[in-house]
Amino acid sequence: MAAVTQKATPPSPTSSVAAGASSVLVRREAAAVASALQDWNDDHTGKKQVASVVRSEPASNATNKGIQLLQRAQTCHPLDPLTAAEISVAVATVRAAGATPEVRDGMRFIEVVLLEPEKNVVALADAYFFPPFQPSLLPRTKGGPAIPSKLPPRRARLVVYNKKSNETSLWIVQLTQVHATTRGGHHRGKVISSAVVPDVQPPMDAVEYAECEAVVKDYPPFVEAMKKRGIDDMDLVMVDAWCVGYHSEADAPGRRLAKPLIFCRTESDCPMENGYARPVEGIHVLVDMQNMVVVEFEDRKLVPLPPADPLRNYTPGETRGGVDRSDVKPLHINQPEGPSFRVNGHYVEWQKWNFRVGFTPREGLVIHSVAYVDGSRGRRPIAHRLSFVEMVVPYGDPNDPHYRKNAFDAGEDGLGKNAHSLKKGCDCLGFIKYFDAHFTNFTGGVETIENCVCLHEEDHGILWKHQDWRTGLAEVRRSRRLTVSFICTVANYEYGFYWHFYQDGKIEAEVKLTGILSLGALQPGESRKYGTTIAPGLYAPVHQHFFVARMDMAVDCKPGEAHNQVVEVNVRVEEPGKDNVHNNAFYAEETLLRSELEAMRDIDPFSARHWIIRNTRTVNRTGQLTGYKLVPGSNCLPMAGPEAKFLRRAAFLKHNLWVTQYARGEDFPGGEFPNQNPRVGEGLDSWVKQNRSLEETDIVL
Repeated sequence: MAAVTQKATPPSPTSSVAAGASSVLVRREAAAVASALQDWNDDHTGKKQVASVVRSEPASNATNKGIQLLQRAQTCHPLDPLTAAEISVAVATVRAAGATPEVRDGMRFIEVVLLEPEKNVVALADAYFFPPFQPSLLPRTKGGPAIPSKLPPRRARLVVYNKKSNETSLWIVQLTQVHATTRGGHHRGKVISSAVVPDVQPPMDAVEYAECEAVVKDYPPFVEAMKKRGIDDMDLVMVDAWCVGYHSEADAPGRRLAKPLIFCRTESDCPMENGYARPVEGIHVLVDMQNMVVVEFEDRKLVPLPPADPLRNYTPGETRGGVDRSDVKPLHINQPEGPSFRVNGHYVEWQKWNFRVGFTPREGLVIHSVAYVDGSRGRRPIAHRLSFVEMVVPYGDPNDPHYRKNAFDAGEDGLGKNAHSLKKGCDCLGFIKYFDAHFTNFTGGVETIENCVCLHEEDHGILWKHQDWRTGLAEVRRSRRLTVSFICTVANYEYGFYWHFYQDGKIEAEVKLTGILSLGALQPGESRKYGTTIAPGLYAPVHQHFFVARMDMAVDCKPGEAHNQVVEVNVRVEEPGKDNVHNNAFYAEETLLRSELEAMRDIDPFSARHWIIRNTRTVNRTGQLTGYKLVPGSNCLPMAGPEAKFLRRAAFLKHNLWVTQYARGEDFPGGEFPNQNPRVGEGLDSWVKQNRSLEETDIVL
């Protein structure tokens, strides 16, 4: 169970980081370094700030032993997730800035996350302060000052909900000085900006869910309704507070609302009983989550509870009157010499791959700065940032309450905040490196999910094989992949998110759906057109799960370069004629996606459609432009009419692929606050209306 830890020794001020380099290189790059710091300061404060710099040694004193590193002023890389101490400082700073005691008392902390710096600051950190230590990647300029002695302070971005005023605000806090309390250090933060965001509702919190359940179970008409269904013990009742979405003006964000779904456990004392197998139909409840009161209640229809069945519970077979499989022998994963990967903080190296592991309360796992070390060509960037930024689950049953079920599990709840603490031998196998995750709870306290992200190697069958039939000799290469993953639970469903890195240069994103279904109850003898009967009195409504991956690409782009474009490839059958006399000819046709409106694309298996993210300035050994192919997996579009209510919040589901020009702040495809959002087409649907050029730029998929 213990996490594998590897201690990284920070380089000393005299550590060599680039063999054969000289301080002449330092001076050439210094202007770009100072510019990077100044750009960051200008973008984040609106004021000119002077970076602290230290002069390099004259060229005459240079040696061929390498660049001399300056003392690092901080131990956290600019992309490392916020530490527990940093979160505490950010919360304390915002709370102290409240105008009145009432404002401070009403503050509820939805999210505290790292404000990721501009890409040029990340490049500076990677060049001189942290691995991969590649100063040659920065643009070279003549003259200028030397390398700064420290990076800009880290900053936190907070989403704060005021429970008394029903207002949502965004705060930026500079984390000037953060030391662990155990070392007796000081906690200092500085508010850089704050602003109220009108007409929005931020994500719900676990504390609110628990309070909502208690309020509903305490409501006398609800207690009576459950008695009519034969339930006297409220401890058996489960109340899941689903967000109301947006269906009409009644759902407007002026009130913070939830429309709970009701389930009921049996009389069993089983600690892992599947209460979701007994949905309570016919009860309508609307809860004001700001004031925690039931504002609407109606017992509309009495539907018998599905019969109790111990075989539906979560526990091993013998505890449910059955047996588990007994014909499976042990299978061991053994790495006696340890793993092939190396971890330094959040920086990971494996085979020719290197990247950084990040984590946010909303997205969960984030992969930063993905690159591949390619022989004499060195470290070749592939992507700035990879993550799943949204997921939507629309239900296709028009009956109440299922027609209202269209959960935005990232934007309304938070995938990261619902993550698991993983256990070796169950969730992951082999030699494992775990990463913890820290986030704030509703009242501003810091919570830690230990062993939240799992990093391990997996055997993946055969990578390549060939046998010479003349000689009978065969060559085979085993395939191995590095997997980074986390798992979260949102009510009844579990989602496993996996990023796989392969030895042949492939990156694969995978999502595994597990857990259990969100079910409905049936009258005796009843069946539903829009669902599948799975047990007596029980059916599963049809629904879809859409996962949106955001890929900020940088194929063969050094820091500061924006030399990518996207080409669509379709396989065409040649027209019959002199070029196709045998009617067997087909070829790949490429089309450059020149603008954002042109780049709203859908999959097409009939033409083997795929897309290539190309570098417009770099060629491979055959003289062709280098690129990475985006290959769609199993996919579809929403099974809903164009006027479906959930599509006003999820317009990004209308196409399988969107391509945009990178712009800071364009992160979430449905906008930052999809909960009760009345605005049509917020997010991707509005960004692309700018119709920015994609012919050569910084590309986001």
